[in-house]
Amino acid sequence: MADLLTHVLVPFVLLTPLSWRFRWLTDRWIVLAMAGAAIPDLVKVGLVVDGRVIESITGLPFSYAPLATLGGVLAVTAGLAVLFGDVRRRAFGYILLGGLTSLALDGMRVFADGHANFWLYPFVWWRPPTPSLYVTSDPRVTAVALAAAGLVFVLDRSRPTSE
Repeated sequence: MADLLTHVLVPFVLLTPLSWRFRWLTDRWIVLAMAGAAIPDLVKVGLVVDGRVIESITGLPFSYAPLATLGGVLAVTAGLAVLFGDVRRRAFGYILLGGLTSLALDGMRVFADGHANFWLYPFVWWRPPTPSLYVTSDPRVTAVALAAAGLVFVLDRSRPTSE
């Protein structure tokens, strides 16, 4: 759960200061990017609904693993963006941005062999090297994300509004 929270807070920390400069970057788009950051973590649905259950219902092979890849993020983003009507292209961009920040964070985790997962699938089967910056279960990562988000939140709320 801490991993998901960190993933969702990063787009907030990145985009909120940008919204101070660009008026078109409103809270609704920041929230959409935050939602997109949760896409790779949809693989954790497998803890609740086993993939074999879906296989037995559909009669087709099924795995949640591709959701945590670039192809999975693109597919889910495209499916969600369709729901946004006239602003679907813009929605696609923000949802994708959130998903990409999540994949980038996952690419910096510690892996035993020094290489990240196949997160560039289905485009390449290459496992990029990882800088091994953090372990997912390390509470310090969540503490840093919460502190950064808290600071951005306070700064955002203390800014004078010019309307």
